Amino acid sequence: MTGVIIAAAVVSCTGLILGLFLGFMGKKFAVEVDQKELDVRAELPGNNCGGCGYAGCDALAKAIAAGEAEVGACPVGGEPVAAKIAAIMGAEVGDSTRMTAFVKCAGDCEKAKENYNYTGVEECTVMPFAPNGGSKACTYGCMGYGSCVRACPFDAIHIVDGIARVDKEKCKACGKCVVTCPRQLIELIPYDTAYAVRCASKDKGKDVIATCSAGCIGCMICTKQCEFDAIHVENNIAHIDYDKCTGCGKCAEKCPKKIIHLQK
Repeated sequence: MTGVIIAAAVVSCTGLILGLFLGFMGKKFAVEVDQKELDVRAELPGNNCGGCGYAGCDALAKAIAAGEAEVGACPVGGEPVAAKIAAIMGAEVGDSTRMTAFVKCAGDCEKAKENYNYTGVEECTVMPFAPNGGSKACTYGCMGYGSCVRACPFDAIHIVDGIARVDKEKCKACGKCVVTCPRQLIELIPYDTAYAVRCASKDKGKDVIATCSAGCIGCMICTKQCEFDAIHVENNIAHIDYDKCTGCGKCAEKCPKKIIHLQK
């Protein structure tokens, strides 16, 4: 019985000594954390999507607290979160523009032509290894296999009639779909923009017509209609300057291929 008591006492003393030692070492080598960093991190949504350009919310909080990132750098939190972080940092939110992802393709199953029937792995990132870069005749168009859908953490993008479509209300402009698309078909545009060009083909008009009935033919009619110098044709494709566009709709009205779409 005495041996049991002695053993228990030794174990207890050893545990006590180790506890005191660890407590002392923890205080001695403790890393100081900026309280502002903790407060900022508490306001961030925690999606860790990387849309801010940092590895995650922890990294962004550290950058904001250090003055290396703007208080409104989180695209998911938007203005409400930016306002809270600004209060913590004693800074002004400043002007911010809500962005949304946009897919530059209107070549759905009805409009886009196919060169052959594809059977295999349905993954956009695999298509560069397939003949002609995939079955779709247009080598610039959406392949419709949904790599962007799987990349989106907000369920904001889906394949509809063979092409990717973005739900503006769900999109947080994190940019993951932009990075994932192997054909660079997705870009971030202002949420409030009126019109956007749903085509990315750089082919000449006759070649576009041969592959898709909804492609831009570079006719420049849109450029001639615009009174605000907001749309130009570069590399055979129309581009809108969203800072200049007033949303009058004349370019969309006169476009013979109807690929300048009103954003809803």
